[in-house]
Amino acid sequence: MGTLKGWERAIERAEQALVEKLFGSDAVEADVVEALLRTCDEQAVVCSSQRTVVPNVYTVELPSPVYAEIGPHRTVVAQELTDRLARHGERKSYEWAGPLTVRIVAAEDVPNGRYQVRCAPMAHITSAPLSAPNA
Repeated sequence: MGTLKGWERAIERAEQALVEKLFGSDAVEADVVEALLRTCDEQAVVCSSQRTVVPNVYTVELPSPVYAEIGPHRTVVAQELTDRLARHGERKSYEWAGPLTVRIVAAEDVPNGRYQVRCAPMAHITSAPLSAPNA
């Protein structure tokens, strides 16, 4: 069992090193996480006193050189960001508009030069009422 714990710690250290390399420092990582949470909160739609719906697809746009640098580790970083956003949604009792996803993509024009966060509900989610089937 001790060997398993050692492997888990090694993986956690590697993931943390990767996130630090991606964002440069804990402050920038915190900025990205904060931007995700803020974007989620700003897009929340209160449907009733017990139901608040938020978008479920979040995209973190990075400058192309940073995107290329993290290469095959994008999945790990995206999963970490997804987990943090999921915990935030759980604390706020949000209902996702579908399966929660955080994607990391390359972008040519990132306004602040470091990252940009966008969100949207899944493509099949609409605000139009469903029509009754023909009888």
